[in-house]
Amino acid sequence: WENLKGDVEFKDVSFYYKDNENILTHFNLKVSAGQSVALVGHTGSGKTTIVNLLSRFYEPTGGSILIDGKDYRERSIHWLHSRLGYVLQSPHLFSTTVMENIRYGRLDATDEEVIYAAKMIGVDTFVSKLDKGYETSVGEGGNMLSVGQKQLISFARAVLADPRILILDEATSSIDSESEEIIQRATDQLLSDRTSFIVAHRLSTIVNANLIVMLEMGEIIEMGTHEELLAKRGAYFELYRNQFFKEKEKELETQI
Repeated sequence: WENLKGDVEFKDVSFYYKDNENILTHFNLKVSAGQSVALVGHTGSGKTTIVNLLSRFYEPTGGSILIDGKDYRERSIHWLHSRLGYVLQSPHLFSTTVMENIRYGRLDATDEEVIYAAKMIGVDTFVSKLDKGYETSVGEGGNMLSVGQKQLISFARAVLADPRILILDEATSSIDSESEEIIQRATDQLLSDRTSFIVAHRLSTIVNANLIVMLEMGEIIEMGTHEELLAKRGAYFELYRNQFFKEKEKELETQI
């Protein structure tokens, strides 16, 4: 199979779940290999539909999605899924060890490769404190771990799989500020040198993206870098201002 570079283009894409209820209409978006794209907008704006179409969980009802200039329907789903990583808001953990949970990202990985991926992401910051290290059981569905620790394990899985295209559905659940910093560093590491689409909730992730796409009712209302969109003083400016003050309030509350 040919290698995947990571150029992605939504070309005049339309999509509906039920007849005549269009979620996307003539949607166009071009992303170069290695770029990170933050999809921003209220619930129902089309963010999840875009990443589900890219993952080919659904296919466009009109138009096409091109990967490296070729309609992705011309290749097998297996070809796409072996090169695409999906990090979910609430990752599923198996009732086994930390090591085996990370190895799920690439089943033929050696212990050394698993530990290398874990260190890149910062999993070792908490694993080193566990009784049996990487051989510690995470409990039923990972109930021995915190929300932040589960997220880090799912990030390490993705790094181990090393996909060319990554979809990150960012967790909305709040975590303590120390975990927040580790997660942010892990996110930067995860997005480095691969095409990534982020259903973004964290301000820091949005600000650092190469391209911010602001969506409303399945349409792009604003698009650009953080600086470009702030200068417009439009919808993104308002969202940023509201979110910034919310996050600052949270920080102050934890310090009191």
